[in-house]
Amino acid sequence: MPNRIKLTVSHAPFWHDGSSITTKHYNIIAATLIAVIAGLVQYGLPALAVLTLSVGSAMAWEFLMNLLMRRPVSIGDGSAALIGLLFGMLLPAMVPWWVVIVGTLVAVVIGKQIYGGIGGNPFNPVAVAYAILLISWPLYLDFNAMLVDYSFNFKAAYPLVLYKFQGTGALDFGMMDLLLGRQTGGIGATFGLGLILGGIYLIIRGFIRWEISVSFLAGIFITALCFNLCNPEIYASPGFHLLTGFSLIGAFFLATEDSSSPVHFFPMLIYGALGGFLTVLIRNLGAHVDGVIYAILIINLIHPLIEKIRPKAMGRIMHHA
Repeated sequence: MPNRIKLTVSHAPFWHDGSSITTKHYNIIAATLIAVIAGLVQYGLPALAVLTLSVGSAMAWEFLMNLLMRRPVSIGDGSAALIGLLFGMLLPAMVPWWVVIVGTLVAVVIGKQIYGGIGGNPFNPVAVAYAILLISWPLYLDFNAMLVDYSFNFKAAYPLVLYKFQGTGALDFGMMDLLLGRQTGGIGATFGLGLILGGIYLIIRGFIRWEISVSFLAGIFITALCFNLCNPEIYASPGFHLLTGFSLIGAFFLATEDSSSPVHFFPMLIYGALGGFLTVLIRNLGAHVDGVIYAILIINLIHPLIEKIRPKAMGRIMHHA
């Protein structure tokens, strides 16, 4: 008879630390608010409309799936609202309304619910939705095209587009400009300082693991530095890669999603560093302007394999007579 693996736990009573999924989701939502408010100040009412529609439609799709699949109503746990908010933060302020609704449909239904809901999805739902829209309707996610009617008091061209097609010679952005959001981009993805502060808050509170965020940013920095040292006239500095595109929102809010990321120490470091490496590789050598979304989907795909990478226990084997 084959050996059976038993799940051995201690006897009752059990101790609960008081944490909950709902608390975590609402804290992550709160951590985005600095970056979101900066985006609303920069883009005004159109940005507010996109975020409101994104959050509302995500919750509506969640509620509809609860009814169709005869599951308890789960919109109160904050998961759908968080998905809608993060998805809206990645979008241009002038994106058409139907793109927002299709995106939240893909995120909630295809990215999450068909796998059984919270904890079952192998990919980040927001990354799935954005990648599908980017392949299907790239024009509507083109920040230069969607924000052409805005008047800015800074260089309005999307930094990664300038870098991709005109090289480092076209870049006249200061690091402080990028850090303080004086650049075009997603509604909630441009104010780097706000995203960093939100990420630090989540790490201190224990809602995300620092290993993934720090190693993701380190992967971007080291890979960009290697490219830059090889040819600084072609490849941008590490600081530019860290503060543009979806680097910061990816490191703190997308790559750290629970069900699609590892839970052990060394796998988390490998997972994050590989995501940062792929981000810069796609930006510098790939066809897409920003590699964060595709990098996250790739590491989501292989994270079960990464999870198996463990260092051998230190010590020696004791032989008994």
